[in-house]
Amino acid sequence: MKTGLLLSAIAALASATPTVKQPPSKRSDLTAVTVSGNAFWQGDTRFYLRGIDYQPGGAAANTDPLADTKVCERDIAKFKDLGVNVIRVYAVDNSLDHDECMSALNDAGIYLVLDVNNPAYSINRADPGPSYNTAYLQSVFATVEMFAKYKNTLAFFSGNEVINDEADTDKSAPYVKAVTRDMKNYMNSRNLRAVPVGYSAADVSSNRMQTAQYMNCGSDDERSDFFAFNDYSWCNSDFTTSGWDVKVKNFTDYGLPIFLSEYGCIKSRPRKFDELTAMMSDKMSSVYSGGLLYEYSIEDNDFGIVSIGSNDKITTISEYNLFKTALSDNPAPTGDGGADSTTHSKSCPTSDASWQVNASLVPEMPVQAEKYMSDGAGDGPGLDGDGSQDRADSGTATAGVTGEAASSTGSSDDDDDSAAPALAPLDLAPICVTGAAIIFTLFGTLLL
Repeated sequence: MKTGLLLSAIAALASATPTVKQPPSKRSDLTAVTVSGNAFWQGDTRFYLRGIDYQPGGAAANTDPLADTKVCERDIAKFKDLGVNVIRVYAVDNSLDHDECMSALNDAGIYLVLDVNNPAYSINRADPGPSYNTAYLQSVFATVEMFAKYKNTLAFFSGNEVINDEADTDKSAPYVKAVTRDMKNYMNSRNLRAVPVGYSAADVSSNRMQTAQYMNCGSDDERSDFFAFNDYSWCNSDFTTSGWDVKVKNFTDYGLPIFLSEYGCIKSRPRKFDELTAMMSDKMSSVYSGGLLYEYSIEDNDFGIVSIGSNDKITTISEYNLFKTALSDNPAPTGDGGADSTTHSKSCPTSDASWQVNASLVPEMPVQAEKYMSDGAGDGPGLDGDGSQDRADSGTATAGVTGEAASSTGSSDDDDDSAAPALAPLDLAPICVTGAAIIFTLFGTLLL
């Protein structure tokens, strides 16, 4: 009798289904945002950027907030509370893993606009030719390959304020355009999702329109997918006083999506963020697709809306709640917002005192970089790499460089490429407890 009980108990132990701890439910991948006409679209729904710029530690820190799960999850909780749908990150370490933070952003319904450059790997506006080299492109392509797989990567910036109000920085324009072209060609050659690529222009009135026209002229593979610029002219004022009415007029019929990559003047504080009232209305929706507040954390320039203590504790200031309220009070417009249904190019700008660019020339990609189109860029050098601005020896452009010309980009279709969320590790504790309970029950029975 006891032998029969023993055999029955062993059989029950062998057939018992272990209790496995289930990972928390994950939100399905966000719908990839695409470009059509002069607007962004999330499937069939017009998409507006209602976001914030994110660089904890400031530009000088040169750190990657998306490679530290503790940091990104701490701040994502605040992003959700604010109600933003996009963050902009100015630099990432392309030698590190970003699956966890990108998954956490996805679960929060938040998209990423990403700058592909960093201080060590970027175009030198003072001497752009030598800095547009193979070592630089390898870093750019490694970043593109890493982030194109995430459906919530909304867009890439090929450059940020490379062209500014300093003399001769317009000569860097053809190289920025070449980078845009190369990024698009890389995604196409590597069968990656065609993430929109564009440029973030400085708040400089003397060449803003020429820069915008230049980024949208030429062949489709050279034209940008969108144009963004930084703007600090609305200082607790209104649509007309700020000059935003003129900027809407100037960009009407531009042919590409436009958004503000930075906004939030601090000349008058606290900021009320009345910009959102105009941005999310029919005063602007037919031309603009929203914007990104500068910025999340308070750094040396004092633009932020939260402070990060030495113990990583987040403390909000009054502008945090003012921004949160402004977002809540000004939802995204419904329908198409008056967007144009077709995308089109512009004529290249003519040369003048503030724009001395030969629109017929575009630097060709260095031949040494061609192998990346088929073989991939491989591992990125990260933020601590040797840098690329002095690496002309790695290979530079040999054609299209004897004048400064444009190069651009276009848009392509989304595919089903997506990043799988990381699986939670198997928790063996429930199995051990269940097994132990059965064993003790077994021997207790045998002793009866």
